[in-house]
Amino acid sequence: MPRIDYFTEANSVEAVNARMGEATDPRLREVMAALVRHLHDFVKEVGLTQREWEAAIDFLTRTGQLCDAERQEFILLSDTLGVSMLVDAIAHRRPAGATENTVFGPFHVDGAPELPMGSCISLDGKGESCRYTGRVLDLEGRPLAGARLDVWSDNSEGFYDVQQPGRQPKWNNRGVFVTGPDGRYDFVGIKPVSYPIPDDGPVGKMLARLGRHPWRPAHMHFLITHPDHERIVTHTFVSGDDYLTSDAVFGVKEALIVDYRKATAGDTTWQVDFDFVMVGARDD
Repeated sequence: MPRIDYFTEANSVEAVNARMGEATDPRLREVMAALVRHLHDFVKEVGLTQREWEAAIDFLTRTGQLCDAERQEFILLSDTLGVSMLVDAIAHRRPAGATENTVFGPFHVDGAPELPMGSCISLDGKGESCRYTGRVLDLEGRPLAGARLDVWSDNSEGFYDVQQPGRQPKWNNRGVFVTGPDGRYDFVGIKPVSYPIPDDGPVGKMLARLGRHPWRPAHMHFLITHPDHERIVTHTFVSGDDYLTSDAVFGVKEALIVDYRKATAGDTTWQVDFDFVMVGARDD
């Protein structure tokens, strides 16, 4: 008869991992074995009590109950624990000079209108107007034609249009722009403002218990795609924002902080210029 290893505190990891079948997918086996090992080590390290285990189960249950088509509390939990940014950093290791990724965020909407360069994406006319300009380049500094920039931001009150249906026009502060041979982009939006992530659920309560705030620093979102290059999911952050060093979701990278300068020409209040550098597509 095969040897039977009954579960004990000392051999808990081995006992659980030994139950996996021989036909288990190798990658699934690797991931689950490591998960069990680290999870059991954590429980042993902190001496998790029965009451604490029950509180954790209740927390996860309430987190799941709050998830629906409009809200993903588990992603918010991942964001606030720095897991989302860590996964993104591992998945998008890029050479020096390439634009860095950051979190995608929950407020992107497919199907935003494609607009001519120079168009204004602020449909409600509120907020401090800002002209966004720059180029999309490859690693050698050559302009990329046909780069697609999908851009979006909050409004002057810190809300995205999908958070205020009926109050904000559809596609407010959203648009898509495609570069020509010079690789340049140019559009008018508003200077974004800081805003809190949803903090009325389990994640918000967790942050409060940890003495953490729910705020994100002001930023403009960019999703940049090109047929021959890796996509970029990133923000440009407003320099001097109060929350740059304490972003609730750890999304700030120093290279993405830009100066929003008072405009000296044109009809906007602010001006910001930023070049995006794309990496050639790699074979999987």
